[in-house]
Amino acid sequence: MKVAFIGLGVMGYPMAGHLVAAGYDVTVFNRTPARAAAWCEEFGGRSASTPAAAVAGAAVVAVCVGNDDDVREVLTGDGGVLQGIEPGALLVDHTTASAELARDMAARCEAKGVGFVDAPVSGGQAGAEGGALTIMCGGDEQAFQHAEPVLQAYARCVRRLGPAGSGQLAKMVNQICIAGVVQGLSEAMLFSEAAGLDTADVIEVISQGAAQSWQMENRYLTMLAGEYEHGFAVDWMRKDLGIVADESKRLGVSLPLAELVDSYYADVQQMGGGRWDTSSLFARLRHQQERS
Repeated sequence: MKVAFIGLGVMGYPMAGHLVAAGYDVTVFNRTPARAAAWCEEFGGRSASTPAAAVAGAAVVAVCVGNDDDVREVLTGDGGVLQGIEPGALLVDHTTASAELARDMAARCEAKGVGFVDAPVSGGQAGAEGGALTIMCGGDEQAFQHAEPVLQAYARCVRRLGPAGSGQLAKMVNQICIAGVVQGLSEAMLFSEAAGLDTADVIEVISQGAAQSWQMENRYLTMLAGEYEHGFAVDWMRKDLGIVADESKRLGVSLPLAELVDSYYADVQQMGGGRWDTSSLFARLRHQQERS
């Protein structure tokens, strides 16, 4: 099966590689051609000079770019995916974007006889590299059934959650949870340090009980070491929490914790940590403690 992959960032690069390993005939496009050339050298496959050229003849097209504007550019711009994709093909958007964008792209695809699934992912760079992502999908059942076998190449969990836009809404739920968990873990670790405990020992113990979380198990040692180069960047988390804020306003839902943690990530950006991973909320607390 011919598959096209648009966007070879931190996530897309290994995801596209897993497709090759799974036996798919993969053509890629990246806005920085050198990145596409490096991917082809590592994995094989081909690169194309435009999204439209990349998707020619592809049964499935996957997109993984930065935000709503990037999606619109690669899909609907000059030389975009929708100029080259063929009727009967399927478009899967892995970008974390707005539900409104997903619904718009679904309608545009339907007009061209193309299936559409919004399929944002969770699991970070490590999940992408290990082929163990969680993928939250929105779209009609037929489109999802077409997409699922392909997505299994880099996923440990793939689930359809409703019509177009549902995947993006589920990803918003995911980011709300992560924001609260990381802030809670950071505060707990700061408290432990102030109390004179061996924080590594404490976390090792409590991670075996009700306090356990993915963030705790995978980030506490690097947080203690002041290392924040291990995953999803603060700049991207703020983008996602901005999407959450817009959607919560539309729904008439108050999210005080998510809003508060977003302001804390703004502080991290002011510290120069825009490219640090989301566990850097601990760096903010340590910095405040040192100044007090």
